Amino acid sequence: MDQFFVQDKALIPVIEKIRHGQRLSLQDGLKLYESPDLLTIAQLANAVNYQKNGNKVYFIQNLYINPTNVCEAQCKFCGYRRSPDEEGAYTMSPEVLLEYVGERYHNQIREFHIVGGHNPTVKFDYYVDTVKILKKNYPNVTIKAYTAAEIVFFAKLSRLKTEEVLKTLMAAGLESLTGGGAEILTEEYRLKMSPDKATTQEYLQTHELAHKLGLKTHATMLYGSIESSEDRLTHMLLLRELQDKHQGFYVFIPLAMQPKKQTASLNMRTSAFDDLKTLAISRLMLDNFPHIKAYWINIGTQLAQMSLSYGVSDIHGTLIEERISHSVGATTQSGITKDELIWLIKGANKVPVERDTFYNIIKEY
Repeated sequence: MDQFFVQDKALIPVIEKIRHGQRLSLQDGLKLYESPDLLTIAQLANAVNYQKNGNKVYFIQNLYINPTNVCEAQCKFCGYRRSPDEEGAYTMSPEVLLEYVGERYHNQIREFHIVGGHNPTVKFDYYVDTVKILKKNYPNVTIKAYTAAEIVFFAKLSRLKTEEVLKTLMAAGLESLTGGGAEILTEEYRLKMSPDKATTQEYLQTHELAHKLGLKTHATMLYGSIESSEDRLTHMLLLRELQDKHQGFYVFIPLAMQPKKQTASLNMRTSAFDDLKTLAISRLMLDNFPHIKAYWINIGTQLAQMSLSYGVSDIHGTLIEERISHSVGATTQSGITKDELIWLIKGANKVPVERDTFYNIIKEY
């Protein structure tokens, strides 16, 4: 950080703040987003990440599970949801759920990552039993389940308080919340893009309640549609403010918006420049988050590998079968092997570290 060429001199005040460990403001973030000097931003983010994580890059062997795609919400960006009577709608019974998992499970999987639709045709017990059944049959696998938006939906469905919903799920075996459902945390965005889901305040309050109950959680940001750079930064600052209170987030995951079709033209997708810049800026703005994750499902494996020099310290997991991003135009494979993840990380001259959900180290490669 002390010695490198800076093309954009407007970044020098930001560089000085980072060098002296000072927290960046929204205006600093705007300077970063407005700057064409991506390599300077990358070097800054890489240096900050090295201070936190050295050359280690984390991954997990996990299985992605979507118990139902029936959803009452009609988000503008979603191609996964179905109405109850629509062709392709499904809700896994306990028998189907266990069959689905049994066909894909191997004994090195350490996490079930569970998200689905806001299905009003089943009772809250369905969502509780999903966790309970999996924990009973796979007691050594961590259950990371449901988004904050799903938790808010469960509270409305069951007429329970959000805290009671969380406690009930924890008693069934829930050990962490996923980060989804955040989209962009401004009400102007949510009213246009996801009006049927949790509000900004409800999303943040749900994660704070989870943190108070002892659950560590994850946070995402879905970028690349109608939001401004200021909206993205506002989103990051709200999460940073909450993280200051309880240190309850493990990781921040920027998610690139996918177009409606796999055949969509390049200009319907986020650019590689924007993807890398957003990951790097996330690392610089979220100074109290241990990790920034590159979601290879959305940006591709090769760009995810590149991002390991842009402040990223987590390259996600094996997933086995991802459905949601692929339903709206993701062109990547739906799963990846442990050996491929290790190859990607080593190819970036980093140290692959297999982890569990809680970032405990399983093995360094």
